[in-house]
Amino acid sequence: MHHPLLFVLAALTLIAIPGPNHLYITARSIAEGRRAGMLSALGVETGTLVHVAAAAAGLSALIAASATAFGVLRYAGAAYLVYLAYRTLRGGDEPNKVAVQARPPHRVYLDGMLVNLFNPKVILFFLAFLPQFVDRGAGAVPLQMAVLGLITALIGLVADFVYAIGAGSIGGWLRERPAFRRRQRYATGLIYLALGAAAAFAGPEPRHTA
Repeated sequence: MHHPLLFVLAALTLIAIPGPNHLYITARSIAEGRRAGMLSALGVETGTLVHVAAAAAGLSALIAASATAFGVLRYAGAAYLVYLAYRTLRGGDEPNKVAVQARPPHRVYLDGMLVNLFNPKVILFFLAFLPQFVDRGAGAVPLQMAVLGLITALIGLVADFVYAIGAGSIGGWLRERPAFRRRQRYATGLIYLALGAAAAFAGPEPRHTA
């Protein structure tokens, strides 16, 4: 493993930049509370671990090189986010109801995992980032990539929790205001739609076909 400290600093810098996962966790935390945000974070980073395992095993490179496989993953992720938007927007309009109903904990966790698992940009990120810090002369390249990926996931989980706790606290204050409750599901649904559009147009387009 090349320069462990440099890797940690690079991972911290990249993870500190707000991205789709942070936006998803923030939206979930504001809509359903801090607990839902933290469960979403756990789900997201579980998806990250699956991506790490796939990268270490060489499966991510195969997916990224296949227009068919990459396209299926891309549109599956977009479709799932659109489904989350639909599920959010179809809620009732009663002014006294919380705009987005809290989901069962296992469902919140699963949503977070699937959102990240179907995000093709995560595949491209690990393919571009992890190999830069692998020492091929030290052998056991898959193991090195797995360790680097695990460190990245742990750093990501800490950052996700920060977003979840902060947004959950803000959401608790906002949910006490009737005007926010009436608009909350529309804002959350639009965020999911925007994330779905971003997933649908994720690139670059692979050069080879399956």
